[in-house]
Amino acid sequence: MIHLKAHVNNVALHHTIFDLPFAFMAAVLAAGGHPSWHDLFWIALAITTARAAALALDNLADLRFDRQQPRMSYRAMVRGDISPREAKAFIAVCLILMVLSVMQLQPVCLYLLPVAAAPFLIYPYTKRFTGWCHLFLGLAIAMAPAGGWVAVSGRVTAPLVMLCIAVALWIGAFDAMYGAQDEAFDRSQGLHSLAVSYGAAGAFRIASALHLICVVCFLMVGIMLRLHWPYYVGVLIAAGTLIYQHRIVSPTDFSQVTQRYFMRNGIVSVAIFACTWISFLF
Repeated sequence: MIHLKAHVNNVALHHTIFDLPFAFMAAVLAAGGHPSWHDLFWIALAITTARAAALALDNLADLRFDRQQPRMSYRAMVRGDISPREAKAFIAVCLILMVLSVMQLQPVCLYLLPVAAAPFLIYPYTKRFTGWCHLFLGLAIAMAPAGGWVAVSGRVTAPLVMLCIAVALWIGAFDAMYGAQDEAFDRSQGLHSLAVSYGAAGAFRIASALHLICVVCFLMVGIMLRLHWPYYVGVLIAAGTLIYQHRIVSPTDFSQVTQRYFMRNGIVSVAIFACTWISFLF
């Protein structure tokens, strides 16, 4: 019997709020404000299935560690609701759906698919050898706007690269802060993170710098594409959200690092996407 709810929980489907809005934003920018519903549908399906496969792979790769980590006791695979064999079958189905979705978009998307898929296939194993593993996660998420842009225009441009850098730094910095609470556990297991390499305080300082750079990159996207003022309102909302996130947690106090804290980070992607689309009305 297929435990659909368990699989949905295993891949945290609601976390698509971090990448899907940026994929749509990129499609809007590439289409000059008017992407087709056909493109948006297939972009959404491609991104959602790719992300589901990636997270299921990540959970599968980390299963032996998660079973020892009390904070991960709620996960479906840790509880035994999903077997490794079922997870592998789920990954295979998601990858097939992803390829079929990509085939409905610009032909170049299929040729670039291995490049886009590489980061999320590599990321689950990077914590075995580098403290900068968080940036590999950021790069994997940044493939969402890259895919959305290329799916519509068939081209890679300088503003797209700037957007991808912004998204990668945003996610990488956030993940470094979120993961700092596991510093002691990661050390005990021989795993790597910025907190393990530089201490939690060092990881937070690096995350602050990366978030500052990411806001600058978002501003540069607007300047390069000559977007109207609503876009900058979105960037301002995003910047305010990041500042608030940094204020309520610290290297010595993770009491506010809850699911609500985690999901609040989605304000960044939603605000910038919504304001990007609105900017084309002016």
